[in-house]
Amino acid sequence: MSRTDKQTTVNGVRAIELYYRVIREISSGATAFFQSQTRLNTPGLGTLMPENYRDVAEVTNQCITLFDLELLQALEAVNTFNDRELRFDWISVYASAKYLTDPKAERNILTYCQKLEVPTNKICFALSEKILEETDGAAATTVKHLRNRGFHFMVTDFGNDTCPIMRLSSYECDYVMLSPEIISFLGKDDRSDAAVKSLIDFVSDLGAEPIADGVFSSLQAEKLYGFECRYCAGSLAGKYNAERYVRKRGEEE
Repeated sequence: MSRTDKQTTVNGVRAIELYYRVIREISSGATAFFQSQTRLNTPGLGTLMPENYRDVAEVTNQCITLFDLELLQALEAVNTFNDRELRFDWISVYASAKYLTDPKAERNILTYCQKLEVPTNKICFALSEKILEETDGAAATTVKHLRNRGFHFMVTDFGNDTCPIMRLSSYECDYVMLSPEIISFLGKDDRSDAAVKSLIDFVSDLGAEPIADGVFSSLQAEKLYGFECRYCAGSLAGKYNAERYVRKRGEEE
């Protein structure tokens, strides 16, 4: 039993389990990154998806405990995927704004990486678009420090109906994942396409790499690539899978 299993198992069942999906390079179709999704296993409510528990966890200290477990599992996945000779730049793991405001956050994260011997550049912290609502600057400062250590950061679900778009300029992030709501406008008409391209340009002009989420057709991918969006996620790229099923093409169980 691995170190992560010991810390995330309750009565023989994993309390949390990370699933992974591929973010693909549009031009080649190759795997660029892995995005993780945490599923919470509970005795009474069964398996909970992030949308079922994240908001509650954010207003309690539960998000702190969850992050420690999620990070450990993601770090072990880096080593497992390397052993399987998978090619990828990084694995993402969700990081709450509350955790990032903790003065000990940077030290704790670095300690975990050192213990599991995972280079910092193999981890990308996925930030909810809600982090853009933070105004005191504490989380933004931690993001800056961790980026200087080699970690990557990705704002997710950017551009949805409630996202404060202009506040992105306050965060130094490496990647911005566009909401499926944005991608759904592709191909409707010239004005819709122009709006999508403008948002991609906005993200690029801030020095971040745009990633399109919710892409389901090669036609969408081709259009996005023409708009200088190099990466995509969604049904075209692949669904979320448990760690044991993440293997090179031709080696799937």
